Amino acid sequence: MSPPTDAHPGAHPDAPGRPDLLTALLDAAREHGTRPALTGPDGRTLTHAELRRAVLATAAGLRSAGLADGDRVLFSVRPGPSAVVLALGIIAAGGTVVFADPGVAPEVFAARFALAAPRWAAAESLLYAASSRLGRPLARRRGLLLPDYGALGLRHIRAGRRLPGVPRGALSARALAAGAATGGEPAPRPDQEALVVFTSGTTAAPKAVLHTRGSLGAGLAGCPHLLRLGEHATVHTDQLMIGVPALVAGAHWTMPPHGLAPAVDPARFAAGLAGATHAFCVPADLPRVLAAVADGSVRMPSSLRHLVLGGAPVPPGLLRRAAEVLPDVEALVVYGMTEIVPAAIATGRQKLAHTGSGDLLGEPVPGVRARVADDGELHLSGPNLCRGYLGEPPLTEVATGDLARLEDDGRLVLEGRRKDMIIRGRTNIYPGLYEPALAALPGVREAALVGVPGADGDERVVLVVTPGPAPPPGGRAALRAAVRSALPGVVDAAALPDDVRVLDHVPVAGRGRKPDRAALRALLTEGHAEGHARGRRREHVEEQETA
Repeated sequence: MSPPTDAHPGAHPDAPGRPDLLTALLDAAREHGTRPALTGPDGRTLTHAELRRAVLATAAGLRSAGLADGDRVLFSVRPGPSAVVLALGIIAAGGTVVFADPGVAPEVFAARFALAAPRWAAAESLLYAASSRLGRPLARRRGLLLPDYGALGLRHIRAGRRLPGVPRGALSARALAAGAATGGEPAPRPDQEALVVFTSGTTAAPKAVLHTRGSLGAGLAGCPHLLRLGEHATVHTDQLMIGVPALVAGAHWTMPPHGLAPAVDPARFAAGLAGATHAFCVPADLPRVLAAVADGSVRMPSSLRHLVLGGAPVPPGLLRRAAEVLPDVEALVVYGMTEIVPAAIATGRQKLAHTGSGDLLGEPVPGVRARVADDGELHLSGPNLCRGYLGEPPLTEVATGDLARLEDDGRLVLEGRRKDMIIRGRTNIYPGLYEPALAALPGVREAALVGVPGADGDERVVLVVTPGPAPPPGGRAALRAAVRSALPGVVDAAALPDDVRVLDHVPVAGRGRKPDRAALRALLTEGHAEGHARGRRREHVEEQETA
């Protein structure tokens, strides 16, 4: 396991070994000055010097307007240069950014609002307009149940031009950024609250992760080295946890158009990569991009050197296909969670060279400590661990919910999710232990093991596969037969599936586009019921014909 490091970029002489995200970013901006720092979806570019000045001006304007240390700001602004400047300006002013999704159910929003107890809100003018008394009927007709931001009883910051529905007295984000950068740089404060992200929890008990300037600094300090970032890199992503390390490294961060997933339009995605050395992609989006490149309809720029993948496991078959289609591009697979980012990073080559069971995650990044509990669950700790959850005691480590093992050489291997465990008879089956090997079978692109309720009350284990780019001759029936014959070589006898199904795709869910096992289970259960009903109807017809 990698030992904790003692120094990080952004560490202050008065606080050795205690990194500070804001200090690291402002130091890098001062150093790299006129180099391009951030290009938004509209093509507008800020240099590092312009970014630094806009952040300090925003902080000065907010403090002058009354934002106090510890004030939490409900933040609903889409990714873009103005959003990055505003978020960093809030933190520089002593406030805390609370990422808020206005599209969640009203009762969920109310519970999250009560837990975060914000004093300010920062939102796009369009959101204020759509959630106002005049705009809400139209939003409802489009299926949106938005909270009335203007009636939350908060101080307001608007991003964008003033529209009807924006509260009177709302500050303009653009005017703040264009103001005077008075007061100088904020002092290093690693313990300052910086970011709140809601992850899960019931309506009655929402769960919110709280990061400090120090935990974010520690997590992102090592990323430039691990992700092969330097001042000449150009990183294309809308992910804060990839873009901010690029800024710290003095690199150029470019953003795709809002809402453009690579799988939606591979050609536009590739066009946006012009000049990029790094691109981020969730694994579920990658197959369509690779297919478009393979058939010649899309060409990746020659500048692209690294493809950063994260948010979900990456099947070996997908990595192998990426290596075939993009031989000059190195895959970098990030493992982490909201509570501790990143935890481990492995290259595609390292993962494909892994011959044992499970999914290789690589060595924990410097500073991160890994512990595997007696029940096999992975626990993580380190300087990049969040302070904890709002309203709960501080964390000393986080239980990941993942089952893993620690190899003798210090590398982590993922074996599955605890909640995905299938119980058949007296056997506990962990899908993640077998799915990487199943996805690597010839002709297979994706593989998922799912427990489906059986007629006897026990769980039936169903293996779902999707066809790869080179399925065997004979179509789905041949692929199903080939997979069945190969199963004894890759799955323990006690975990052999009861059935194999071939589908066009595996349902995914969430921002990370992870396999949606609940949806897959429902799909398989419905299909089983329909098949059973068809069988009964056929039997009834045969009985009538015999009579």
